[in-house]
Amino acid sequence: MRLGKTAVVLGGSAAGLCTAGALAPYFDEVVVLERDELPAEAEHRRGVPQSKHPHFLLNSGRRAIGALFPGFEDDLVAAGGLHLMPSMDAAYLDGKGWSARKRSAMTMIYGSRILIERVLRDKVRELPNVSIRDGVAVSGLTTRDGEVTGVTLFERDEHLTADFVVDAMGRGSSVASWLVAAGWPEPEVRTLDAKVTYTSRWYDLPSPEDRPPSWWWRHLVIMPTPDKGAHPDEHEFLVNFFPVEDNRVIACMGSWGLEMPRTTEAFVESARRVRAPLFAAAMDRSTPTSEVHLTRSTGNKWRRYDRLRTPPQRLAFVGDSICAFNPFYAQGISSAAGSALLLREHLSRAERLRPEFSARFLAAQRKLLNVPWSLAMARDQGYACAVGTEKAPEWRRRLLEAVSGPAFRLIVGAAREDDVVDEHFAKVFNLDESLRDMLTNPRVLAGLVRYRIRAALGRHRVPFDFDARAEPPVTDYSPKGGAAETAVSR
Repeated sequence: MRLGKTAVVLGGSAAGLCTAGALAPYFDEVVVLERDELPAEAEHRRGVPQSKHPHFLLNSGRRAIGALFPGFEDDLVAAGGLHLMPSMDAAYLDGKGWSARKRSAMTMIYGSRILIERVLRDKVRELPNVSIRDGVAVSGLTTRDGEVTGVTLFERDEHLTADFVVDAMGRGSSVASWLVAAGWPEPEVRTLDAKVTYTSRWYDLPSPEDRPPSWWWRHLVIMPTPDKGAHPDEHEFLVNFFPVEDNRVIACMGSWGLEMPRTTEAFVESARRVRAPLFAAAMDRSTPTSEVHLTRSTGNKWRRYDRLRTPPQRLAFVGDSICAFNPFYAQGISSAAGSALLLREHLSRAERLRPEFSARFLAAQRKLLNVPWSLAMARDQGYACAVGTEKAPEWRRRLLEAVSGPAFRLIVGAAREDDVVDEHFAKVFNLDESLRDMLTNPRVLAGLVRYRIRAALGRHRVPFDFDARAEPPVTDYSPKGGAAETAVSR
């Protein structure tokens, strides 16, 4: 059922492209307006500086995009994306040492942000009633009697009339100020900036025949040290050697509240002080293809349009324009895709765009966004450097700082040995379940207690904490392989 003649999407990044797919069945015409000139291939552009850094496509995002664009995942893999199981294909250093390889419930699609957006653009261009206009900047909204009626274009004597408008312009969106100018109150904004900074450099991998025999892994992850004694700042870094298409990787280091290297020389020097020498060794065997890219704009920010007494009608918000997350948690694209799919579901149930449509969508979207938001708060509120409206009282911050690391390691440890804990942990990571729901599940709690008791007795089904200075072990400890069926004493 068509709900109007024209819908306009502000922004042509992943959030805007997903939204175009959601709107297409319900409007005669969907117009995507993008300020940048969009490349034909997978290339970086000014409006998406975060494309220089790793991007995970979580399972919830994969499903949402697949529902909006059938065949997307196959197209992404055909274009070079990698379908991997992190527990088998990643060398993961947490706690004191490497984790064991073991099959798990979680798989992922690895690929660069620029590839993900190129494939999305290709899917959008297959829709006959959707057009993408690039090189176009929007200067404002037009409104009448409490509803948005269109947009105006910057430096052009042009106005686009619209039956529905979606803001997908990201963190820097001006829509809130345009609404204030039109008479709406400033929306409440919830913020928490844990001063995360991350820096990345792209490399070409050596050909498979030139790699060391010990390179069974595709992805390398080094978590911050649990050590409270004196150690180099680099031991506090979250490190990724992240595989993308075309035999390339993104070497990335990030931290909460620490200065990060800005030059290639400083980047290489810092890599040599990371707590596992494999990271720098892998960089040495690879060929750098870029300079160092540094990003500081990483704070969590939620514009609470849902709390406006009378939100503007015929207007919705998707992606970072409404709720932006600390990029460390890889929630952005998946959250945006989930909002776009939710919008499609609401449009599918509407006989027409009634005055209450936008308010009802915002209320439903609030529940969706609260899952990733709560996960981000659970971690970032524990840092003394964090600032913002959601900064925790000092007593609570100290409590979070004390318990969050051990609690995370407890869950990871239990997930190694308990398939139910592993399944729910994968759901939380992939935004399919809230952390609260997981931690109030009786079976999960039983698994955590059982693991804690076994750990206290020094007995484990799956070994861990392999020497961080050595190569990560290649052995598959999956129960079906037999290696995990005998308890391991430590």
